[in-house]
Amino acid sequence: MAERRAFVTGHPIAHSRSPKIHGHWLAKYGIDGSYQAIDVRPEDLASFLGSLSGSGLRGGNVTIPHKETAFALVDSRDEAAETIGAVNMLWLEDGRLWGSNSDWIGFAGNLDQYAPGWAANGPAVVLGAGGASRAVIHALKQRGVKDIRIVNRTLPRAKELAGRFGAGVSAHGADAVGGLLADAGLLVNTTSLGMHGDATLAADPGGLPDHAIVTDIVYVPLETPLLAAAKARGLKTVDGLGMLLHQAVPGFQRWFGRKPEVTPELRRMIVADIEGH
Repeated sequence: MAERRAFVTGHPIAHSRSPKIHGHWLAKYGIDGSYQAIDVRPEDLASFLGSLSGSGLRGGNVTIPHKETAFALVDSRDEAAETIGAVNMLWLEDGRLWGSNSDWIGFAGNLDQYAPGWAANGPAVVLGAGGASRAVIHALKQRGVKDIRIVNRTLPRAKELAGRFGAGVSAHGADAVGGLLADAGLLVNTTSLGMHGDATLAADPGGLPDHAIVTDIVYVPLETPLLAAAKARGLKTVDGLGMLLHQAVPGFQRWFGRKPEVTPELRRMIVADIEGH
């Protein structure tokens, strides 16, 4: 069988850890395949995607800043992509370019691994109303969370998002966060607060009940100020690295024909890579 080839594209893309994740699985399962990072400028994305059918590539991942543009450019989209409004995964089928979004699977899979039963824990507070929060809210709705509270600095954006997802999703300004945490079972940070040495707390986890779980989709650093504060408060915390690892599973399965495992070995390898940079 000919070598199976897939890719990740973004701009810039050199920082992507996806080639290491997929490369690890290709080696582990003895699959004749490759997964490469391809830097494509925003103005070149349409021609790049248009050329895929004759390239020998089976598909690939799409990352920042191309997720919304790719959503508009693909021939067909599945339900997850339609709901989230962004595409992070592509494949070719019967001459058509398909788009999906596996970020929500990454979010749910990470919590399944490190906080089993999380979806039954109570109301969820989601900080931020950007693209990442759409994937998180879709995951929460898919898992049956009935009360989802979006908190955002600009209230109209939170309201727009709540309207998109409908029943059980409410919008709130940043000043309301304290009262929203009092009975919450899950606090999710989807904002960039706490990234790369930023010491700003996305929210104060001090007001959460003792059974609450706190997770951050940021994974550089692995322990953000929010997670550190939640841990100090004695709460269960889940870092964002597992979301990256678990979102890679559906793509690998589609392009290379095997469902891969997210193992402690894979996590250690990526943690070492993060800490080495």
